[in-house]
Amino acid sequence: MVDRAMSREELAAQLEVARSRLDELITEVASNDAKMRRTQQRALLLLQAEDLQSLFAALIDGFRVSYDLDYVSVVLCDPDHDIRHLLLASGTPVNSFSNLLMVESLAGLAPQYVALHQPWLGAFTGSDHQMICPKATGQKSIAMIPLKHRGELIGSINLCSNDVQRFTRDHASDFLAHIGVIASFCIENVVNRARLLRSGFTDVLTGWHNRRYLTVRLNEELARAQRDRASLVCLMLDIDHFKQVNDNWGHSAGDAVLREIAQRIEAQVRASDVAARYGGEEFVVLLPNTDVEAATLLADRIREAISESPIDLENGEAASITVSIGIATVGPGEDESDLKTVGDSLLARADVALYAAKSAGRDRVIVEAA
Repeated sequence: MVDRAMSREELAAQLEVARSRLDELITEVASNDAKMRRTQQRALLLLQAEDLQSLFAALIDGFRVSYDLDYVSVVLCDPDHDIRHLLLASGTPVNSFSNLLMVESLAGLAPQYVALHQPWLGAFTGSDHQMICPKATGQKSIAMIPLKHRGELIGSINLCSNDVQRFTRDHASDFLAHIGVIASFCIENVVNRARLLRSGFTDVLTGWHNRRYLTVRLNEELARAQRDRASLVCLMLDIDHFKQVNDNWGHSAGDAVLREIAQRIEAQVRASDVAARYGGEEFVVLLPNTDVEAATLLADRIREAISESPIDLENGEAASITVSIGIATVGPGEDESDLKTVGDSLLARADVALYAAKSAGRDRVIVEAA
């Protein structure tokens, strides 16, 4: 009787263990099912993103809300500022996204980047993760989801939680790996789409932005200057005696001169400046947060960079080229509502200063009369 009773007790205990394990499995399956549904929903939203702005919003804010997270950041390697320029061209600079980090290199940002082939889950430590999550506070765990382009690591989506158990090395990461593949594909897709759209803002000959792009960016920079109570300086450049180049050596030589001039100007300006071919042999450079003195120094550097050495032509000859530059500045007032008129006036005043430089003998810089 005793042995039989104990057997029953053991059987009951084993049955209880089995029931408990079954409950755990049911809970796990339900949790995985919920995770799968959320992952599918997030993947669908990413695939539906038609531009960089909506994609980054879906990656950062969308993930944070969907997965009930405390902090999410996205790090992307953008060594040539290509994505940053695409965002600018669309009217949304990278600083519009508080947790989007564009970097020239991933080296030194986080030790996991050395071999981040699959999602990395573990404890959040300031020494390892603060640089990729600069605004994170009180985070205890993190999941780093690799983003890749043609097999190369280009960044990561970083999911952070105040719960130390939210992301651990014991957790399965299949869902996260899947979403990383989808996100990588979507980034490549919208970047290519943005490049295609940008082609409408590009001068085919020089590869510079064109007048249409300048019109859009001028209004944006004026709005920023108004908001920051700052000034915006405009340089208007014109190649001196350009007609003689075409007359003496032909239009192909003129095209070569235009391309070389564009490159020499570009070598002098900052990444934050807005440069465009205005038309014909005229170029415009907008200088945000720059005073007239600094703008004049830059204009002189550009002028000297162009005149100091002849431009080699395809026929073996060389053309000595100079440029004239006019400078105008504006500081939009808080009550100014018609920024288009302000922009038109800025360009017109820079053009007047340019005309003055040409009338004074060319190969010089003239600032608009006060």
